[in-house]
Amino acid sequence: MKFNNIKLLLASLLVTVTITSCSNDDDRPTGPTGINFTGTFAQQDQMGRPAVNTVFVSSSMKDNFNTTVPSQQSGAFQTMFQNNLEALSPAYANPGDANALGLTSAQFTGLLATDVLNLSLDGTTTFFDGTNVLTGRALADDVITVELILIFGGENGLTASENPGLSDDNVNANDKPFSSSFPYLASPW
Repeated sequence: MKFNNIKLLLASLLVTVTITSCSNDDDRPTGPTGINFTGTFAQQDQMGRPAVNTVFVSSSMKDNFNTTVPSQQSGAFQTMFQNNLEALSPAYANPGDANALGLTSAQFTGLLATDVLNLSLDGTTTFFDGTNVLTGRALADDVITVELILIFGGENGLTASENPGLSDDNVNANDKPFSSSFPYLASPW
């Protein structure tokens, strides 16, 4: 009789634990529930045009640049960009020197200091193809080489004859083909 009471007590305890620990969680979402805007967010980095912030913003000014709204960046940072460009590139050694776009150092850095990715909604989308300039960016665009040409290449267009060793990153294609469907990125390794 005592053994049956112990079995009954253990069975009751097992049923009680099972009932209290189980819940009806079928109605709960099992994955992300959407964007959560609670909390505090801070702008960490602006990278509208790859490498521009990295190359032209002085270390002591990174936080200021990254938290400045783009419409105010050119006014606040163009002089610093121009000084850094002229110190970096021999293609702008003489007053009036221009790049492949025909822009002087002041004009070019005025454009670069507003770190946004421009986009053409009704034309060719490209970073630079010799005709269309900063009208967007396709995945296959060789953005770094284009930037190197505009910084170091001088006035001779895409030939970059003034400083050929500095005007090409020598990476001519992605390591894997891009997908033909959205999001168009190459598959991971």
